[in-house]
Formats: sequence, C-alpha cells, structure tokens
Amino acid sequence: MRRDRLIFEQSTPGHRAVTFPHSGNSPMESFLPAEMLRQHEADLPEVSELDVVRHFTHLSQLNFSVDTHFYPLGSCTMKYNPKVNDYVAALPGMANVHPLQPVATTQGLLQLLAELEQFLCEICGMDAFTLQPCAGAQGELTGMLMIHAYHKTKGRQRHKVLVPDSSHGTNPSSAHLCGYEVVMVPSTSDGEVDLAAFTKALDEDVAAVMFTNPNTYGLFESRIVELARVAHAKGALLYYDGANLNALCGLARPGDVGFDVVHVNTHKTFSTPHGGGGPGAGPVGVKKILEPFLPVPRLRRERNGWNWDDNRPQSIGRVRAFYGNIGILVRAYAYIRAHGFEGLQRNSRAAIVNANYLKEKLKQDFPPAFDRPCMHECILMASQYRANGILPRDIAKRLLDYGVHAPTIEWPVHGALMIEPTETESRSTLDKFIEAMRQVAQEIRSDPEKVKGAPQTMPVSRLDEVKAARELDIVFSNPL
Repeated sequence: MRRDRLIFEQSTPGHRAVTFPHSGNSPMESFLPAEMLRQHEADLPEVSELDVVRHFTHLSQLNFSVDTHFYPLGSCTMKYNPKVNDYVAALPGMANVHPLQPVATTQGLLQLLAELEQFLCEICGMDAFTLQPCAGAQGELTGMLMIHAYHKTKGRQRHKVLVPDSSHGTNPSSAHLCGYEVVMVPSTSDGEVDLAAFTKALDEDVAAVMFTNPNTYGLFESRIVELARVAHAKGALLYYDGANLNALCGLARPGDVGFDVVHVNTHKTFSTPHGGGGPGAGPVGVKKILEPFLPVPRLRRERNGWNWDDNRPQSIGRVRAFYGNIGILVRAYAYIRAHGFEGLQRNSRAAIVNANYLKEKLKQDFPPAFDRPCMHECILMASQYRANGILPRDIAKRLLDYGVHAPTIEWPVHGALMIEPTETESRSTLDKFIEAMRQVAQEIRSDPEKVKGAPQTMPVSRLDEVKAARELDIVFSNPL
C-alpha cells in the first residue's frame, strides 16, 4: 500500500493496528504543520469488541434514567417516553427531510404539523398555534413579543408585567427580556395569588399578567376566573405558562377561563424526551386578537396542498430557523393520536391521584407545605429535621442509595422537597418510594450521620457541588 495513505495491518486475530506514517511525500504536509503530524504509531489499546461493549454497558448502568429508576423530580416532568414515539420520529419521511426541500415533497409532514396545531388549539382552547419555538422559555418570549406588538398597534405604551411569586421561574426573565418592568405579586397562606394585592398592583401601565396554573406549589388557582376578569378590565392580557399542563389536559382549557396566549412544553406534557437541557419544543397558542402577530412562516392550505405563508405584515417575524424542533413535534403528535381526548383526560387524573396519594401517605414524616388537595405535584417539608443536622439535600442524596432519583429541593419553598410522580408510575413503584422515604426518615432519627454521608452506593460519593462546577477536573484514563 502507498506510504501516503493510511496503512491497515492485521496484527492479532480480530484486531487492526492503524498507523499514520509520516513521509516527505505525504499529502498531509500540504495542509498540516509538520509538528502536528505523528512521527510514530499511536499507543492505542487493543481490546476485543466484547470488552468494549461490556465496558460501555456497565457505564450506562451507573446512570439514572427514566428507563431504569423512578424519577420524582418536581416541576419538570421526567416521564415515560413511549418507544413508539421514537420509532415514528425516526421514519425517513420525518427524520431525513431537509428544511429547504420543496414543499411538494413534504406534504405528509406539513399535514402532520397542521394537525398538531389543531390538536393543541382544541386542548388549550386557543384559535391558532405556532410550532416554531424550540423551548418553553422561547415560547414565553414569543408570547410576550406578540403581546408587546398588540399593545403597540393599539397605541398603548405599557411598561409593566405582573408575575405571581408562584409562577414558573423563567417568567420574570422573559418579560424583562422584552423590556418590561416585572412586578411580583405575593401569594396568600393557601398558596394562591393574593387577589387584593393583585388588584392593587393592576393599573393602566400593566401590559400582561403571567400565570402558571397549576402553580409551582402544585396547586390550582381557584380564583383564576376572577383574576382574569380584573386583568381584562384594565386592558391587560393574560399569559398562560403551560409547564404544568399535564395536570389539566382534558379537564380544563386555559382559553376557556380567560387566557389570551399560552405556551405548551410538549417535552413535558406529551411525553417527549426531556432533561439535561433539551431537547424541547414550546409551541404557542393565541386567541384571535393575537393571531396576526404569530411568527412567520405560517402553514396555509391551498388548492394543491400545504404551503408556507410569509405575507403576514403584523407578524413579529421568525423566532428560530425553519419551523420548530420537528423530531419533538412528531413525538408529541404520536402521543396525542395514541391517547386521544379520553386518554389525555385519564392521564391528567392519574397524575393528580398519584401526587395526592404520595402526599397523604408521607404527611406524617414529611408534612405538606399546603395541606390541601394538590394537582400533579406535592410540596413536602423537611425543615423539621434541621434539628438533627439534616438538610433536604441530604435526603435527596440518600434516596439515590434506595434507587430513586433525587427530587427537586429547596424550591419553591425553602426546606422543601418537590415530588412529582407523573401519571405513568404504577402503584407498586409509588409504594416502594413511600417505603424508601419512611426509611430515610427513620434513619434521620436514629442515625443521622448515615444520611449526611449519603450517597454510599454510588460510583461517586458526596461532592462539593459548587467547587465541582467552578473547577472542572476532567481526567481521561484507560479503564480497560
């Protein structure tokens, strides 16, 4: 074989040694500096395929995932992702479509997207949807930009947005990014928005109110119709953060109680993969008064099929390249079609029942922050164990030893554990979690040092998390 090419030499049976010879005639020298070229063979380990497979399989088994462990992680649903959704999203007509190919060759996918828009309109009580935003936070920004454009066309100069302290954490950031002053509204002792404080904060300078319902306390805002009436009376629009919509699907529609714009986290509500920063999709739905401001392009039905419509003079423009995170949207479509209205309704009820079941079973050892029926998640308090030197983070770490992913801690209430079982967990799994929590509570009372030193069965024990984040120490070694 010529010396200016890679040389593959058979060494031991089933293995190949790869060399990158350097010679004066090598074409590599034409575009790589000499000091960057290898002068001798690489000292690479020679291992069998079976050893490699076992090594990486073992590494995968050290990870927590929805497929291997119970995830009570609150707020951001870590639910079961039906494998059929992955299969559908991987079909050539879905996964291999180029965003710039002619619409005549993508009619099936365009019809799927159009139907998904209609499904979301029906579920949320909206008149139109855009699938462009690729995350919940980007959906928030899109919604707030449309609200800003709406008031501008009305000749209104409004500068404030009201955000209850029980709203999703990204709401203030999204409003601020649009140039609004954020005014926080407190909650009452029952975990709902303080109506008196809300009414007092409303004036002619308020452009919108951003609600999360159920809120981050896992509670339904029972006064939402009155809150919407008061806001509309002042000319403000209502924004609905759909982060917790999986508790309402089929039971209540945001548009029916007064919301003008809503974003949906399809990666939470409709089972698509979530966690680790993505992937996500945050479609936004609006009432008719905001439809002219939806991002372009819009899907339009023509005589010969579906096409894109860019002729929208009042549109806020594009919010991302092309038209949404297609793989996630296809998964959401498959999930909705598989369950139908009755299935989505049944799932919401199961999520509520599961959360209330855990709250009632655990209230003796972990009293709820709000002792009332919750929705899809419950807030359990652990502050009573501070006398034993135990913080919520210690309990979360100890749960890892029981095969349970750590829940959200210290939020939205200081000293709390946020538990969200979702609708997909079995009674058996919930009972095992209850037993694990009770065991941890018993350990706190009898042997708190065991809990403070957790986890004890993981590959890595207790870390200095702040230092680990600020001073990364990445070591590459040969475990084989």
